[in-house]
Amino acid sequence: MATWKTLLLQDSSSPLMEQLSFFHDHTLLVLSIITILVGCLMTTMFIHNFVHRYLLEGQLMELIWTVLPTITLIFIALPSLRLLYILDETTNPALTVKTTGHQWYWSYEYAGFKNLDFDSYMIPTNEMNPWNFRLLDVDNRVMIPFKTHVRMLVSAADVIHSWTIPSLGVKVDATPGRLNQTSFFINRSGLFYGQCSEICGANHSFMPIVIESIMPNFFIEWICKMNKS
Repeated sequence: MATWKTLLLQDSSSPLMEQLSFFHDHTLLVLSIITILVGCLMTTMFIHNFVHRYLLEGQLMELIWTVLPTITLIFIALPSLRLLYILDETTNPALTVKTTGHQWYWSYEYAGFKNLDFDSYMIPTNEMNPWNFRLLDVDNRVMIPFKTHVRMLVSAADVIHSWTIPSLGVKVDATPGRLNQTSFFINRSGLFYGQCSEICGANHSFMPIVIESIMPNFFIEWICKMNKS
C-alpha cells in the first residue's frame, strides 16, 4: 500500500489541488484514448496487408490526421491555461505569512502581528517522539486557520530553495533577492507535510515543512499565546 501511495497524488486538501487532480485525470484520459487508438492501428498494420501501389496522395486523410491532433491539443491546452491563471491569482488574502529558506531550515513571519516570527527545524532522530514522522516533523509548525485565504511570500537568504506542500498543490521557488508569492485555501483541519524540492546542498533533504490547519478561534488563541511568550 505504501508503494502505491508514492506513485499516486496525495489527497486534495485545497480547491487548487482538486483542480490539479481533475486536470491530471482529464489529461490521462486523453492520453489513454490516443494510446489505445495508435495501438489498434499498429496491430492492424502488422496483421493485415492493406497496400495501394498507386496511392500518391490522400487529401482527406491528411486533413483528418492534421485536424484531430489539433482538436486534442485544444482539449488539453484550454484547461491547462485556465488552471495556470487560477494558481497565479491572489486577491484579498485574510492572512499573509512570509517564509525564508536557509541552509537548512525555514523561518516564518506573520505579517500584521507584532513580534510573531520563529524558525522551523527538523526534529533530530534521537529527539523524536513515537508519534513523530522521521525526517518530516519539525519543532515549530506553521499554524494556519482553515477555510481562510492565505498568501505565502517566499524568499531565501543564501541559495535557491523550494517551498512545497503537495496536498495543497503549492510549490514556490525561494530565490535570494527575490520575493515570490502564492496563495492557498485549506478545506479542513489536519497536518500537511512537505519538503524543500530544490537541491540546495548537503542537507537538502533535512528541511521539512509542516502546516497545522486549525479552527480560526484556536488560531487566535495561539496568536495571543505567542505574543505573551
